[in-house]
Amino acid sequence: MSKNNTFIIGELSANHNNDFDIAVRTIEAIAEAGADAVKIQTYKPESMTLNIDNKYFGPRTEGLWKGRKPYELFMEAGMNYDWQPKLQKVAKDLGLTFFSSPFDLPGVDFLEDLNVPMYKIASLEITHIPLIEYVASKGKPIILSTGAAKLSDIELAIETCRNAGNNDITILKCTAEYPAPFEEANLKTIPNLIDTFGVKVGVSDHTMGSTVPIVAVALGATVVEKHFILDRSMGGPDSAFSMEPDEFKFMVDSIREAEKAIGTINYNVPQKRALKRRSIFVSEEIKEGDILTENNIKVLRPGNGMHPIHYKNLLGSKAIKGFKKGEPYI
Repeated sequence: MSKNNTFIIGELSANHNNDFDIAVRTIEAIAEAGADAVKIQTYKPESMTLNIDNKYFGPRTEGLWKGRKPYELFMEAGMNYDWQPKLQKVAKDLGLTFFSSPFDLPGVDFLEDLNVPMYKIASLEITHIPLIEYVASKGKPIILSTGAAKLSDIELAIETCRNAGNNDITILKCTAEYPAPFEEANLKTIPNLIDTFGVKVGVSDHTMGSTVPIVAVALGATVVEKHFILDRSMGGPDSAFSMEPDEFKFMVDSIREAEKAIGTINYNVPQKRALKRRSIFVSEEIKEGDILTENNIKVLRPGNGMHPIHYKNLLGSKAIKGFKKGEPYI
């Protein structure tokens, strides 16, 4: 996915605010901030809800979108399909991978016409097995977000992909709260997911700041997704938990530093560092045949002399040759 260890995705989501120019400028800012990819969402309101007012589809009674009917919310948040090929070109020209989360089968067909290189299944679609099966059948890398999934849901989604002949699967540890509290991140799940399913694992994060993505990378995440907005003061359905450009860039830079720090399993010590350690030195002039004592040999820095493990055995023995003060004892 990326020339780096971690594939970093800027999620455009609803932060276009129904303005094509804002969408373009946001993608440009995502590239400037150092992301590898931009992800959009491909749906129409009827992909997910009905335009009626009852206890199932009426105004939400809690959360960030309290008082809003899902249909109205999705009308505002959805991206015009006509924009998507144009935004794809903008992204490609900037060197970004451009892909999407479809929410129904016609959306997949639309994205296939755009020849997107991969797909993401959003957290709340984890039980939409017909969608997952159809996406997996396209034979492209598939990213599954788990923000609303039990272990059995993850097992079923992965099994669905594999039964469709698709083994290029990445699971994203996610908390489907907007914004999400740190105490619900449970990032220790990441290495467990890797061990349990033998797939690539990343994080889709809705907390504020960079802490969760950086810790996730340290625990083995190879994908990081964060919502991106030009300015939270613009408002919009996703603005409250989205990163501004300078925050996103700080996260990217921190992840790249973390990648370097994680490195590889390595117990080698470079020679220049080894020479900074201690060894046996002559602390007073020694003539051949002199008895070696604590007064004429010492364990000192640097490491040019004999290893200190020999120090006790040398004490009381005779010098095999003469040494000047300050010479390594070898």
